[in-house]
Amino acid sequence: METAIKSAIVGQERAIHLLTIAIFSRGHVLLEGDVGVGKTTLLRAVARSLGGAYERVEGSVDMMPTDLIYHTYISEDGKPKVDPGPLLMHGKSLSTFFFNEINRARPQVHSLMLRAMAERSVTAFNKEYRFPHLQVFADRNRIEKEETFEISSAAKDRFLMEISIETPKDNLIQKELIFNNKFYDVDSLIQNVPSAVVPYSELNDIAQNIQESVKESEPMKDYAIRLWAALRTPKILDLKRNRRFGCE
Repeated sequence: METAIKSAIVGQERAIHLLTIAIFSRGHVLLEGDVGVGKTTLLRAVARSLGGAYERVEGSVDMMPTDLIYHTYISEDGKPKVDPGPLLMHGKSLSTFFFNEINRARPQVHSLMLRAMAERSVTAFNKEYRFPHLQVFADRNRIEKEETFEISSAAKDRFLMEISIETPKDNLIQKELIFNNKFYDVDSLIQNVPSAVVPYSELNDIAQNIQESVKESEPMKDYAIRLWAALRTPKILDLKRNRRFGCE
């Protein structure tokens, strides 16, 4: 899978490796990086390698929670019409969801997104919609502070990891990105990524098999207990109290 992604993305080996870990752990990911470092292209390559549907939404101050579920408009015959929004559009085939600049959206939008992340489902029109293969990726606008709503510590806890995407510093990679024509056409670049190398519909079973096969050593168990104790006394880590996995 990493090889498939690297066919379109260069200079991001660490980020690709961490994304692969998150994918097989079925955890959501918060991306950190400036504008133009290739976060969207990276996630499109990930989605292509998994198959399934890909959706991207842009956070904005006037965004409402319902915008994720449906949108209304006047049809050609003058009648109001309701169409599924980005969360409902693809049904159970939705595998990769990118929330760009999530801190531009209001906390009410965050709340809906957090439920979708935690339960992989939302309720709309008196019906529950499930997304068993959903994995959410989000990033934040780190440059502009006006009209932004910082994600709370509890919300960040819904993400398995935070991955930094930076501009490659290697001179040869920089030259390749600038002068190799294949990087000019992103759509063609993504189409050349092998499709469904690891089928998205099999990831839950794969993750369960991995989890069941892991055997913990005694030092690892001791470390987990010490970490648990540290979370119960958050002053050590300068964190607010947080209830998770049986501890506060």
